[in-house]
Amino acid sequence: MMSIGLLLIRVVIGLTFAAHGTQKLFGWFGGHGIKGTGGFFESIGLKPGVTLAVMAGIGEVAGGVLFALGFLTPLAALLIIVPMLVAILKVHGPNGYWITQNGYEYNLMLIVIALGIALIGPGSYAVDALLF
Repeated sequence: MMSIGLLLIRVVIGLTFAAHGTQKLFGWFGGHGIKGTGGFFESIGLKPGVTLAVMAGIGEVAGGVLFALGFLTPLAALLIIVPMLVAILKVHGPNGYWITQNGYEYNLMLIVIALGIALIGPGSYAVDALLF
């Protein structure tokens, strides 16, 4: 049962995170695409904005898909954790904890979930379990 629970967590969190990457890259799901995200990045001091938007989008898609698959799980977790730390430091941290005030609640939850899965492992229903 634990492996099924881990699978559910990995798939929902991983695919949701990957979808956030597609918002940055392609403007899908109400996102702003490369230019819009790049402009936002520039406005918060992350330069060059477009280049960093591409890197963030690719990292989020890759990290999310790897996390969902349970493949290279520590790397997948890192690809989730690093952008969430940047989001806290550059955007959400000053707003306090609660997401209703644009705080870092959601970012912290993703960090804890990714770190927790990386520490305990992705479970039996994961590519890592098949390969390693």
